[in-house]
Amino acid sequence: MTAPTRPTRAASPKEAFGEMGGDSYVRRAGKVYVLALYGALRAIKMYPVENTAVQKAMQELVNVTNDLIKREAELEIKVSGEFIFVNSTRLRLDLDNYASFSHLLSLFRANGIGVLRVHGTPNARDWLTFLSVMQAPSKETSSQRLLQLTGKLEAAKILNFELGAANEAEEEESREKVKEVAKRTYSQSVAVTKELVHSVRVGRSPNIKKIKRVVQTIVDQILNEETSLMGLTTIRDYDEYTFTHSVNVCIFSVALGRRLGLTKLQLYDLGLAALFHDIGKSRVAVDVLNKATGLTDDEWRQIAAHPWLGTLTLFHMRGQQELPYRAMVVAYEHHMKTDQTGYPRPIRAREMSIYSKVVAVADGFDAATSRRAYQTDPLSPAAVLQEMRDNPRRGMDPVVVKAFINLLGVYPVGTLVVLDTFELAIVHQANPIAELISRPIVRVVSDARGNVVYPGELVDLAVRDASGERFARTIIKTENPDRYGIRISDYFA
Repeated sequence: MTAPTRPTRAASPKEAFGEMGGDSYVRRAGKVYVLALYGALRAIKMYPVENTAVQKAMQELVNVTNDLIKREAELEIKVSGEFIFVNSTRLRLDLDNYASFSHLLSLFRANGIGVLRVHGTPNARDWLTFLSVMQAPSKETSSQRLLQLTGKLEAAKILNFELGAANEAEEEESREKVKEVAKRTYSQSVAVTKELVHSVRVGRSPNIKKIKRVVQTIVDQILNEETSLMGLTTIRDYDEYTFTHSVNVCIFSVALGRRLGLTKLQLYDLGLAALFHDIGKSRVAVDVLNKATGLTDDEWRQIAAHPWLGTLTLFHMRGQQELPYRAMVVAYEHHMKTDQTGYPRPIRAREMSIYSKVVAVADGFDAATSRRAYQTDPLSPAAVLQEMRDNPRRGMDPVVVKAFINLLGVYPVGTLVVLDTFELAIVHQANPIAELISRPIVRVVSDARGNVVYPGELVDLAVRDASGERFARTIIKTENPDRYGIRISDYFA
C-alpha cells in the first residue's frame, strides 16, 4: 500500500521552543511529544509495519523523545483522571490536541498504565514493539493486561520502558474532584441564569459581568475536560427547565464550537449568545410558556415573538453594558431555519450566522430530549439526532448537525443502551476516534439478568475479545430508562 503524502515532520521540542526551561518548556514540548505518540499509534493501526508512513512516524517519535530526554534528563508520562502529566507538569488540553489526549488516556486506562517512564534512548524498533503490544486486542482486565505487557517487553529484551500501575485511589479522587468542579460550575450557571431571567421580568438591569464570568468558567472547563460538564446536561430538571435549558444549550454550543475550530475568544462569545438565546421568553407570560394543552393562535403569536423580543431586550442591555452584537443576532435567528421557513420570517433573503446555526442545533436537541409541561414523554437522544440528520424540514445546517453527531456520538451521553451481553449501560463519553463513533465509552449499570448496580463499571466498547476478531460488547438497541426505574442523572450528578 502506498502511503499518502505526509506533511513535513513536526518540529522537535528543542527546535520549536529553543532553550527556554521550566514548566513552560515541558508543557509545550510535552504537547509535541503526545502528538508524535498519537501519530505513531495511528500509523501502526492503519498500515503494515513496513509502510513508509509507519517508519516516518516511528522516527519522528524517536527524535521527539530523544530531544526531550536530552533537555530534561528524564521522561515520565503520568495519567490521572482526565489529565496527562509530563515530568510532573500537567499538559493543557486545547482544541488541536483533543483527539490525541483522549486516545492516549483511553489506551493507558485499558492497559492499566498509570505511569510510563522512558529510560535511555529507545530506537524505532523498541517503540514499534511497545506500541503494537499496547494496542493488541485483549479480553483481560486492565491489571492483567499490564502484567502481560510488562512480560512481553521483558521477553523481547526491551528494557527502556518502565510501567507503573494506575493508582485507583488517586484516579477516583481525581475523577471526584473533576465532578465536583463540574457540579459547582453547573449549579452556579443555573443560579445566575435564574437571576438573569428574574431581573428581565421585573425590569431590572442584570449583572452582565457575573454572567460573563459564568460563561468563561464553562468555556475553560470544556476546554479542560468536557465529559463531566456534558454529563450534567442529562439532569434536565422539569421544574427548572427554563434555566437548565439555557445552561445546557450554552454547554452544547461551546463544545460544538470547539469541534468546529472556533478560538477561545470566539467560544466566549458563542457561550454568551447561547446563554441569552431564549431571553425573549422572559417577556412572555409564564402560563403561556408552561401551558400543557394546545396553544391558541394568540398564544402561539406570543411564543413566536420571543426571538425579536429577545433582540430588543439585549439591545437595551447593550446600551448600559458591553454585550457582543452576535448575541442579539443569535437571539433573533435561532428559530429561523436555514431555509428561512421558521420564525421570524425575514423581510429579505439572509444567511444565518454560524453562531445561530450552532445554537439552533444545541437548542433543538436539548428541547426535544427534555420533559416539559407539553412534552411528558421526550424522545431518546439517539432518536433526536437521527431526526435532526435525516429530516430536512428541521431546517438545521447539515454540516453543523454532522459535527454535533461527531461530538455526541451516534449514541449521545446519557443514552441507556442494551448490550449483546444483555447488560444495560449508560453512554458516558463519545469515542474520540472518528471511525469508532458507534462504539462509545459506557457505564455498565446492570448484570445480564437486569439487576441494576451503582455506580457501575466504565467500559470501552471499542475493546475486542481475546480472539481479536470481534468486539467484546456491542450495542443492540436503545431503551427507555423509566422502564427499568433508572434515573440517568444519578450516574452523573
